[in-house]
Amino acid sequence: MKKILFSSLLIIFNLPSLLAKSIDEKINEYVAPVTSFVEKIIFFSFKINDNVSLPFVLVWLLVGAIFCSIYFKFINISGFKTAINIVRGKYTDPNDKGEVSHFQALTTALSGTVGLGNIAGVAVAISLGGAGATFWMIVAGILGMSAKFVECTLGVKFRRIDANGTVHGGPMYYLSDAFKGKSDFLKTLGKVLAIIFAIACVFGSFGGGNMFQVNQAYFQFSSFLGNEWLSNNGWLFGLVMAILVGIVILGGIKSIAKVTDKIVPFMCGIYVFAALVIILYHFSDIPKAFGTILTGAFAPKAIGGGIIGVMIQGFRRAAFSNEAGVGSASIAHSAVKTNDPASEGLVALLEPFIDTVVVCTMTALVLVITGFDTTTGMGGVELTAAAFSSVYGSFANIVLTLAVVLFAFSTMISWSYYGVQAWQYIFGYSKEAEIAYKLIFCLFVVIGASMNLSAVIGFSDAMIFLMCFPNVLGMYLLAPVVKKELNKYLSKIKK
Repeated sequence: MKKILFSSLLIIFNLPSLLAKSIDEKINEYVAPVTSFVEKIIFFSFKINDNVSLPFVLVWLLVGAIFCSIYFKFINISGFKTAINIVRGKYTDPNDKGEVSHFQALTTALSGTVGLGNIAGVAVAISLGGAGATFWMIVAGILGMSAKFVECTLGVKFRRIDANGTVHGGPMYYLSDAFKGKSDFLKTLGKVLAIIFAIACVFGSFGGGNMFQVNQAYFQFSSFLGNEWLSNNGWLFGLVMAILVGIVILGGIKSIAKVTDKIVPFMCGIYVFAALVIILYHFSDIPKAFGTILTGAFAPKAIGGGIIGVMIQGFRRAAFSNEAGVGSASIAHSAVKTNDPASEGLVALLEPFIDTVVVCTMTALVLVITGFDTTTGMGGVELTAAAFSSVYGSFANIVLTLAVVLFAFSTMISWSYYGVQAWQYIFGYSKEAEIAYKLIFCLFVVIGASMNLSAVIGFSDAMIFLMCFPNVLGMYLLAPVVKKELNKYLSKIKK
């Protein structure tokens, strides 16, 4: 009788895992053809040589960032000091309209970008393109600062604030509202671009902003514990994460901001400190490491397809990491308390700097200094973990597990806000619509932890990068509006 009871309990607890495997296979079977079709369109590539292909989406983002840098006279450099002063509260007026402070808006947006890409993505870039990919990653991050400035200035400029003081903003609003009073063609174009962005944002929030994050956090956590039972019951990990995520996101942007303004500095601090210890431990090797990075960046016979191949790997990782030009961050920045749109645009340019120039470069230096930049047979978080373990031993797993789980959690709560804003743009601003989205989002947290939905994740990644096509086009068309706002704000603070 005891054996029967024990067997029954075992089946009950493992039922979600058993069901997940069969559902997993069915979902992948149906979604895979759609994913393949969508990825071929969005990630369409030009063949450079026999070893290298250049994705058009990368060109679209990079050219947009270069345009913004030149058009705004390298605001990414000239506006850096002003941006720091704004975050410090030097020009803040507490009576300005909005929901969160400049610092909270920045940390909310950062929590959506600083994540697994900073740990695993950098390792992928270096394993494919060599240490030189780091240099081009930094270049792309610096250029991306200008793109963030433009999209986040537009986000605040064209946001909507309802009677309750709740802010609704992002590309779907500036794409649809900025062309009112213009030609019928531009008005129609703006509305179509806004809808495309909103639909892509909803799908992206469920996949890349949710399921992928919790899935990777679960695997890192279960690997760290080495618990066989937990490794077969990811739904339990997902359920706990869903409850924690639900508690935060039910309170809206103010609740999310209160969490991110604590968790982002904490998680970035832990990771950067751990990386700095390794770098300082190998202090004498730092000049050599930078030499390796610079040599690799311009080496004609570099791995991964020569100089062009190395550039592509660096630019690709930067784009995946900081999302400059994608438009997602402008949704979070729109909620800021300010009457001057350009003030938040300036704050936003700090985001790619922190994400890519600081955090990603720290990971790259750790890999190069410890000699794991030339290691083959490993990739992603496994390679980064090996590099950290070379100094910290088994303690590295504790640091990385904590970082991965916190990065995943913060990314999920930020993307839930992006997703609900896009959802409400499509389905309306009723409380029922908002709750429906948040419940679905939490359900996908559980699904993401218990399934290996490779096809769904591929589709959602494509959706996230689909967002950049309407957004960057809007940035080109509305650049004069942003320049006017910038000049007005700079004149104001100089008085």
